[in-house]
Amino acid sequence: MLDIKGKGNKMNSIMNNKAKKLKILFVASESAPFAKAGGLGDVIYSLSLALKKLGQDVRIMMPRYGTIDLKKNKMKMELKSLKVPTDQPGGYPYLICNVKKNRGRNGASIPTYFLENMEYYEKRANVYGYSDDHIRWILLCRGVLEFLKVSNWKPNIIVASDWQTGLIPNYLKTVYDKDSILSKIGTIFAIHNLQYQGMCDFKFVQETERDSGKEPIPDFFNPRLAKLNWMLRGTIYSDIVTTVSPTYSREILTPEYGEGLNKIFAEHREKIFGILNGIDYEENNPEKSIHVPVKYNIKNLDGKKENKILLQKKFGFSQDDSVFLIGMVSRLTEQKGFDLLEKMIGPLLKNLSIQFIFLGDGESRYKEMIKNASEKFPEKIKYLFEFDPNLPHLIFSGADALLMPSKFEPCGITQIQAMRYGCVPIVRKTGGLADTVEDFNPQKKEGTGFVFQDYDPMDLFIAIVRAYNCFNFRNEWKQLVKRVLKKDFSWKKSAKEYLTLFHQLLQKKNL
Repeated sequence: MLDIKGKGNKMNSIMNNKAKKLKILFVASESAPFAKAGGLGDVIYSLSLALKKLGQDVRIMMPRYGTIDLKKNKMKMELKSLKVPTDQPGGYPYLICNVKKNRGRNGASIPTYFLENMEYYEKRANVYGYSDDHIRWILLCRGVLEFLKVSNWKPNIIVASDWQTGLIPNYLKTVYDKDSILSKIGTIFAIHNLQYQGMCDFKFVQETERDSGKEPIPDFFNPRLAKLNWMLRGTIYSDIVTTVSPTYSREILTPEYGEGLNKIFAEHREKIFGILNGIDYEENNPEKSIHVPVKYNIKNLDGKKENKILLQKKFGFSQDDSVFLIGMVSRLTEQKGFDLLEKMIGPLLKNLSIQFIFLGDGESRYKEMIKNASEKFPEKIKYLFEFDPNLPHLIFSGADALLMPSKFEPCGITQIQAMRYGCVPIVRKTGGLADTVEDFNPQKKEGTGFVFQDYDPMDLFIAIVRAYNCFNFRNEWKQLVKRVLKKDFSWKKSAKEYLTLFHQLLQKKNL
């Protein structure tokens, strides 16, 4: 692993030198507030904003999807008729794009460039899910670099985010390695979700068709492009690889978590570093959030009790503060631990006086499981199987605990958001969950949640029972909630770690 802390006074002098303000470009398939299909969009924007607050020149580049409201998000033409080489022999030598720029609102947001192309971006209703996504993303990767060749603004660092941008480091180390400007740019490849590595499920790709990462990038319209492992290439060719939590950066070196790339990660372990994701502490604030009916803080928790009653009423529960209320805000997938819950939800509901709220969409198997349990225990389970960006704030502010028994979790934002509201997490010790939740110790009066180790339904059952028993000792529970509220997972600390890493990279490249 990279050690970004042991550079002593020399590194400190670099960090303190205001003349060393960096130019940083984040490239991603999505970014809030323009287009957001998952947590990636929030992370790109929030981290960029935190780095800007540290005095850096930070910008974002992404596609200009047709769903982006141009009346709400004003854009200025930055570059017209950019020719992006496709490398197709005897076919279409270029795709023509425009680059537009949103300068940010009221000086607080991040300047964002948009790669504009009618066929591959503007005509599409969704960010992901098309059979030609590989063409859409290679156009983004190469379009960014062709734009930077002629732009007056040149970044010191490009942060390429997830597989959709994994060819940017590849292009820079091969096609553009002789370019006097682009070859000097440092590259960070940020892994947010290792499960998705390209257009294929590489577990089922034949050995003869596997991508070694060494063959040249094919032209845009070559079927081979869809068989490339872009995650692999981002890892091999980037200067630094980051994951979204320290524990996950170690876990991916193992067969259990490496998703078939663990040997590659082991080979490149010296450039892999884990930095924990943060959240926007203003948006998730129990004292100010517009989504929280009754405001509260660590000195006065009465508002949390009132929100619990309102939450129970909204979902049709009996309103009783003495009942242990657990929320689960999640995609309904095996990764999130629903197969564990499936095996023990019956005994759990039968034996404990609890209420359970489920919010999220996902696999029909788990929807049926929750529906069946709700029919059998209607006074104990309620659910809403749809995405609602506002309701999680009410759940976190009203529920006593959040359940997150993930099989793996690169970082996890939900538990951090819940803790911001004093909602006590019940989690499995993996990835970012291990880095953010300390197991409750009643003897030492320490800990911020209930943590179980093995991916086993009985271990999950015991963790929930432990939380239930602690809840019934109300003074003990109140002190636990206060410890949770004292934790700080804002972007401030993580942004400083990224900045230190960026400076170390440029020092290594002698820039």
